[in-house]
Amino acid sequence: MVLFSNHNGSLYPQDQGFIKGNNRAFMYGDGLFESIRIKNGKPMFLESHIARLLDAAGALKMEVPSSFNLDYFKKQVSDLISKNNIAAGGKCRLTLFRNTGGTYTPDDNGVGYVIETSNYPSNNYALNEEGFNIELYPEMRKPVNKLSIYKTCNSLLYIMAGIYARQNKFDDALIVNDKGNIIESSNSNLFMICNGVLYTSALSDGCLAGVVRMQIINIALANKLKVYECSLNPQNLLVADEVFLSNAVRGIQWVGSYKMKRYYNTLTRDLVQKLNDLTD
Repeated sequence: MVLFSNHNGSLYPQDQGFIKGNNRAFMYGDGLFESIRIKNGKPMFLESHIARLLDAAGALKMEVPSSFNLDYFKKQVSDLISKNNIAAGGKCRLTLFRNTGGTYTPDDNGVGYVIETSNYPSNNYALNEEGFNIELYPEMRKPVNKLSIYKTCNSLLYIMAGIYARQNKFDDALIVNDKGNIIESSNSNLFMICNGVLYTSALSDGCLAGVVRMQIINIALANKLKVYECSLNPQNLLVADEVFLSNAVRGIQWVGSYKMKRYYNTLTRDLVQKLNDLTD
């Protein structure tokens, strides 16, 4: 089956080239993106994704047409899901990039976009059967600035952390900021549970402002679970009872070990169920 992509409102087969080599996202990483989970053929938390995308575009001085709003992107995404016959689980990537022209300094700040969708193995969010083995990524640190919380197309830090994890036979690697605080993994937000209290890295420490991260925080608060957004360090990992990672596509994935420390997944498993209940 041929899958289609949406480029500025027009459909193109994914196996045919429709983005030129002078695209600024390709040349300079001058773009933003959102990864969106599809469940029952519908995009999950789309309002939050579009809000973050538009907020990030403003931070990057992009001039987004007023017509590029939630209703517009909801129609474009939903129509593409239907075109690609995704009736159950799937994933979507929405990339927004600055118009072609200029070198480091752009000729103008207008934008274009690409939307891609594909099937995903499961419809519901599912917890991994075996807990991840994680380690700190030691080679680079993430600077804390106003762009730290957004998903930009400049993702080299995350790529290098992912390569480090694979080469050293870890399931994922944790990234630290320029102050030495643990903030996230190569592809997910980080949560720890200690004595029935949920902890996650503070946005002020430079972690990604994850859409599912905020859903988990809201679920926890609604169920009278204490939540602290704060600075985290390796010592916190060593005293935690449970550790898990979250992102928009996979939902929640539990961590089984860090060095010699082993973790349970009792409360983590309950949060997965509540996340599924929220999206039914």
